[in-house]
Amino acid sequence: MITVFGSINMDLIATTERLPEPGETVAGTGFSTAAGGKGANQALAARRAGRDVRMAGAVGKDEFAAPALALLDDAGTDLSSVNRVDDPTGTALILVGGTGENMIAVVPGANGTVDEAQARAAVEAMGANDLLMLQLEIPAASVEAALQAARTKGVTTILNTAPLTADAARLSRLADIVIANETEFELLAGRSEMDAHTRQDALQKMHAQSGQTFIVTLGADGVIAARDGKIYKSDGLSIEPVDTVGAGDTFCGYLAASLDSGLAFEEALRRAAVAGSLACLKAGAQPSIPTDAEVTERL
Repeated sequence: MITVFGSINMDLIATTERLPEPGETVAGTGFSTAAGGKGANQALAARRAGRDVRMAGAVGKDEFAAPALALLDDAGTDLSSVNRVDDPTGTALILVGGTGENMIAVVPGANGTVDEAQARAAVEAMGANDLLMLQLEIPAASVEAALQAARTKGVTTILNTAPLTADAARLSRLADIVIANETEFELLAGRSEMDAHTRQDALQKMHAQSGQTFIVTLGADGVIAARDGKIYKSDGLSIEPVDTVGAGDTFCGYLAASLDSGLAFEEALRRAAVAGSLACLKAGAQPSIPTDAEVTERL
């Protein structure tokens, strides 16, 4: 089983022909709302990939709480570890440009109330063979408490170092598997403006030093990873993106699900990369997450 300990949001999405420059106002071409939050997105992706998933986090008692949980509930996700608190449900304000690129501002709300006690309770409910997945949209102290509790219990942990925070490098050292995009990985490696060669060199060195699995997502260029002393690479699909919001979360959720199902790492990486590509073909974070059947068909 997979436990996802993380954020739950409502996404407020505006589309524009292009993203604005600082201080500039541009005309919007559309508006929609969708359930989101990196934790909830990854939980839904893992659930749509066919695995049993428990979501641990918090929502408010406001009008956004029910729709924020609706797709998770419909998919059969265990929501018994989601707290209802007085703070408003977290929100994300998203601008999507004509090329599918996006700008996002996140207001934590109820996500900020997720504490260390809840972290320890979430891990205590897990079995030794379960997977724990985390991100950085909840307080760093809570993420750290969950990682420490999981290490004590022998639970395998996956940390997605997004969104990029000052605590990312420190917390990443506590996880068994670390998933980062190019920018995040440069912070972890302490190097900037890496090309393909220097990135692979840094991956190998960090893996050799810590024994951790490192995975770097590269957008249209696929993914590269270091695990068990080897370098792995995988491509996604050649697509024309509609909306890249949620693609990284889809990758994370599908990777966790693939590993949980016992797939070999190389196969899990490929499946996750294809799933992430398919998530770029529809608007919205959760509505765009493909089903297991859709991923299998494209594979």
